[in-house]
Amino acid sequence: MNKTKVLFVCMGNICRSPSAQGVFEKLINDKGLSDLFEVDSAGTHSYHVGSLPDSRSIKFAQKRGIDLTIQRARQAKSRDFNHFDYIIAMDDDNYENLKVICPSPELQQKLYKMMSFAKNIDYCEVPDPYYGGAGGFDLVLDLLQEACGGLLKKLM
Repeated sequence: MNKTKVLFVCMGNICRSPSAQGVFEKLINDKGLSDLFEVDSAGTHSYHVGSLPDSRSIKFAQKRGIDLTIQRARQAKSRDFNHFDYIIAMDDDNYENLKVICPSPELQQKLYKMMSFAKNIDYCEVPDPYYGGAGGFDLVLDLLQEACGGLLKKLM
C-alpha cells in the first residue's frame, strides 16, 4: 500500500513546520494510522539546516505530549515536489517561495496553505512565533491542531 506523503514547510524549519509535523504525527499515531503516512518538514531558507527545533517549540510541544527532539531542520528542495503528495506552507510568503522552487507548473497542485484545512478559526496563516513571547508558541500549536485535524479528515 502506498503511503500518503505530507511535507510541512515554514521559513527556517525550527518552529512552525516541525510543530506541524509533530502535531500531525501524534494525531495519526493516536488513531493508529501511522502506517498510512510519511510525514516530514522543511524550511524555504537554509538558516538552521541540521539544527533541532527551537527550544521553545520543543518545550510547548512536550506539554501536549509531542516530541520534536528527533527532528532536524532541512531546506525544501525542488525534488520534494516529486516525492510528496501534499506540500503545506505555513504562510503566504513560504507558499510563494515554494512556487518558485516547484520544478513544473503541474506539480503546483500539490501545494497548499496550512490554514486552508482549519474550518473553525479566523487565521489565514500560521504566525511565526520566533520573535514573540511564549503565548505565540501555544497559539501556533492550537492552530496546527485544528488544521491538522482538518487535513486528516480531507486525506481519509
